[in-house]
Amino acid sequence: MIDGKTISISLFSGAGGLDIGMEQAGFHTVSVIEKDRDATKTLALNRPHLNKSAVPREIEKVSSQDLLLEGSEVLGLGRIIRPGEVDLVTGGPPCQPFSTAGKRGSVVDPRGSLFMDFIRVVREVQPRFFVMENVRGLLSAAIRHRPINQRGENFLPLEPDEMQGAALKVVLAEMNELGYKVVYNLLDAADYGVPQNRERIIFLGSRDGESITFPFATHSKDAKILPQWLTLRDALKDLVDLKPEFTPYSENRLKYLRLLKEGQNWKYLPEDLKKEAMGGAYMSGGGKVGFYRRLSWGKPSPTVTTCPHQKATDMCHPEELRPLSVRECAKIQTFPDDWIFCGSVTSKYKQIGNAVPVLLANKIGNYLYDVIQGNKPKGKEIAEQLSLFPL
Repeated sequence: MIDGKTISISLFSGAGGLDIGMEQAGFHTVSVIEKDRDATKTLALNRPHLNKSAVPREIEKVSSQDLLLEGSEVLGLGRIIRPGEVDLVTGGPPCQPFSTAGKRGSVVDPRGSLFMDFIRVVREVQPRFFVMENVRGLLSAAIRHRPINQRGENFLPLEPDEMQGAALKVVLAEMNELGYKVVYNLLDAADYGVPQNRERIIFLGSRDGESITFPFATHSKDAKILPQWLTLRDALKDLVDLKPEFTPYSENRLKYLRLLKEGQNWKYLPEDLKKEAMGGAYMSGGGKVGFYRRLSWGKPSPTVTTCPHQKATDMCHPEELRPLSVRECAKIQTFPDDWIFCGSVTSKYKQIGNAVPVLLANKIGNYLYDVIQGNKPKGKEIAEQLSLFPL
């Protein structure tokens, strides 16, 4: 904390979803790193005070000294911020290495990824806390994949780096090497008031060994104790989107979507059209629930992706013959209505789909900000909350 301000540095910032939530909680973002040109334009447009750091650059080429100097200039200090004075470092290192876990020949060793630059910055900046976000696949990813036909009683046992969870062990080991106390959990954004089912793994690290956990859920699927998950209708009911931006469907897709109603997918097509519509995917395994999917007003949105018109993860409007618009996706991701995205429609979709939902970030930020301010929940409050969720 400097001059009464809680200071945050953002890595892999994207369009700023994680940062907005943290700022709403009371943190001051003083430097960002992002390499995507359109995303940095988005950040600079919405946060002019960050225009010096909101330029396309690769984290491998940015020193921690640069980040501290940029933060000093934003704060108007007459000196450079010292290691240990930053309250928070946040970021979501690119998830591709982990989400490809299980593919033949894949290698997902975090030690060879940009994750290590996240670790480097934390080591050198020494923030009081860090927050790292990643995909669910990290929980089960092996470092080295052995083909299924090379496993079993006639083959050698799996090596440690071929076991499920090997990548996670490396991530935790690297975090623990920092000397930080680390907790992690798989969170569904819908449990925190986001009108979307979106599971992500969140890591929290404490430099000073403080006992930290995660904010309590505010919503639930069954609504027995907490309010029910918010729905797509809740998300879009107040949206004014007079000229929606979206990528139109081809006539070949529209041919089948016209036959479907709200909440339906390819399984509701006439029997004689199912195979024709699905093509090669018809004989593949899995539920294939995202094909030719019209969304339901009465349920949370599925995970907002970087391409809502993609065939296998379709996000067709419940009533109109189009994918969800850019602004509708932003609304589901709980971006503020006045947050402006730069670039093409394709780029805007990508920025929004890659973001951490603002409201989820806000709930995590509120929790950490209260810890920094010394406003931890009292013992009685914790006991009352825990009684709602017996182990």
